Order: sequence, then C-alpha cells, then structure tokens
Amino acid sequence: MSAVANPATVAECLRMGAGFSQGDRNWIVEQFGTLDARLAAFHADATELEVSVKDREARGQKVTLECWIAGRQKIVTTSSEEDLRAALNDARDDLRRKLNDAKTRQEPRHNKHIREMAQPTPAPDLDADGNLDRVDAETA
Repeated sequence: MSAVANPATVAECLRMGAGFSQGDRNWIVEQFGTLDARLAAFHADATELEVSVKDREARGQKVTLECWIAGRQKIVTTSSEEDLRAALNDARDDLRRKLNDAKTRQEPRHNKHIREMAQPTPAPDLDADGNLDRVDAETA
C-alpha cells in the first residue's frame, strides 16, 4: 500500500449534521479519534464524514454517521442507543468494521487475475560467464 500525501483524519473531514452544533464538534472528534488510523489510507480531499442525530436525547434517538470516499460507495452506519455517547461509539465502531470489510474486498487475494499476475517467475540459473547453467541428468 502506498503512503498517502495528505491522509484523511476525523478532525479534517467531519461535518456536523442535524442535531449537533459546532460546540459538540471537539468532543465528537475525540470520540471518533480511533477512526484516524483507518482513514489514513485515503486522501483528505476525497474523504468526508457527517454525523447527525434525530430526536437528540429523547427516547428513540437515532445517530447516523455517513462516510464518502471518492471511488467507493457511500457507507452509512446508524445507532439507536439511548445514551448519546454510546450511540456515537456504536456508529463509529460499525463504520470501522465496514471500512475494514471494504478494504478486504479490494485486496488482490480476492481477484484471481491480479493474484496470478503478481506471482514472480524464478530467474534462470546462470554460471560465472552469464550462460545458462545446464545440469546433466547423469550428474544431477
């Protein structure tokens, strides 16, 4: 995997959606900090996160965390936990799992064509003069 010049971080990519204010941003970024390692594989310019909550602190609240990464399908996670902090953590953990699953699906071991192309062929044995080293059947 090649290193990304400008890796995505939660602090850089997170937008506050409905139900949250900019005042909530710092503690949510802190809660989502464990996502930084997973997001680092993607460019910050091509990654967006948005967190929103419906019916905040009411029975039946619903936290939604959406993730857009260029060239991939949008990932949406939700949680209906009654405690807001627990709901945020639940959505965060689900997003991390889905990002891991998406990465696993794109690895070469799941693509037979790439897997076959990636296998190196052994170099021929050369003697000191650079000629192919031949072994007689009788001496081998």
